[in-house]
Amino acid sequence: MQHYEEIELNVDTERLGKEYLDFKHHLGFKTDDKTKIDFNAICINRIPGDPNSITGGNVRGLYWTYPDTDNHEVQRLPYIEEEKYTELCPEFKGTYVEEVYNLINKRWKIGRVRFLMKPPRTCLSWHRDPEMRLHIPIITNQGCKMVIEDEAFHMPANGSAYLTDNTKYHNFFNGSEIERVHLVATVLGQGLDEMHLDESWRDEVDYDIQTMGKEKSLSQMLQEGFEEEQND
Repeated sequence: MQHYEEIELNVDTERLGKEYLDFKHHLGFKTDDKTKIDFNAICINRIPGDPNSITGGNVRGLYWTYPDTDNHEVQRLPYIEEEKYTELCPEFKGTYVEEVYNLINKRWKIGRVRFLMKPPRTCLSWHRDPEMRLHIPIITNQGCKMVIEDEAFHMPANGSAYLTDNTKYHNFFNGSEIERVHLVATVLGQGLDEMHLDESWRDEVDYDIQTMGKEKSLSQMLQEGFEEEQND
């Protein structure tokens, strides 16, 4: 059984990746535990007027896992009221991130939306979440794969979105030598078989897909950033 579905969105991942790099530089990452390197987030939306809703355990959120040899399922972190996350964080107003946020918000009932970065050669725990996820891959390669139950697959940065059934046990590993970056939204109240919605939303959204002209490419920016880190 396939636990994911690719949906064409025509997102300009080059443009989104450039904005991610800018926000990474100016905002930095949030995490629920600074001693762990496996989880790094930049939060896109929040509970209206509540900056604390994107701090601490709210950055990661409730999940279940099997932590030890007892093989007993354990709950980690508190429940997140995803439906309350309806306000775009002010830093993203007037950006392409806002355009993409509006695009997916028109089609799905969503909760938290985050840039999620997996460092090279890292892996998440084997766990399950309360809801499904929508992934828009931005920076990735063939060494980055998601595993849901017994199914492993790669999500390329091709402008599509990928609905993944995170209510099943899963993990994500980055076996490459670069950071893996996805824009990830929580999808509320629906299963994978209920996601075939009315396509009329496409007529209401301006994709604003533009060529980058003579500007630096995302790959050039990534390489320059890598070289700067090596020289620090």
